[in-house]
Amino acid sequence: QVQLVESGVGSVQPGGSLRLSCGVSGRKISMTALAWYRQRPGKEREFVARIRNGGNIEYANFVKGRFNISRNKAHDMVFLQMSSLNADDTAIYYCKAVTNWGANIWGQGTQVTVSS
Repeated sequence: QVQLVESGVGSVQPGGSLRLSCGVSGRKISMTALAWYRQRPGKEREFVARIRNGGNIEYANFVKGRFNISRNKAHDMVFLQMSSLNADDTAIYYCKAVTNWGANIWGQGTQVTVSS
């Protein structure tokens, strides 16, 4: 069984920064990409950022240079460094792994709240 577990401090003030981590545990699998998604209150889940095996990185338009995704391959971890956070970034953030055979594995999500 493979599990993704997200972690990171949950609350931050507007303009602040936060780093989310996601670790892959369980049996070893081959992944083609790791990604972050989020679901804001009352909205559908949306794409935030993706890093592929070859190092290619993509961001959603709303990131606008505020977020940075990185990966530690040796420890099967992916990170999302977020800065200049605002209330619209309040959401549950999910980590997703894409396997070599095309399956998506999701983490349980971690709540991020941006509030003064």
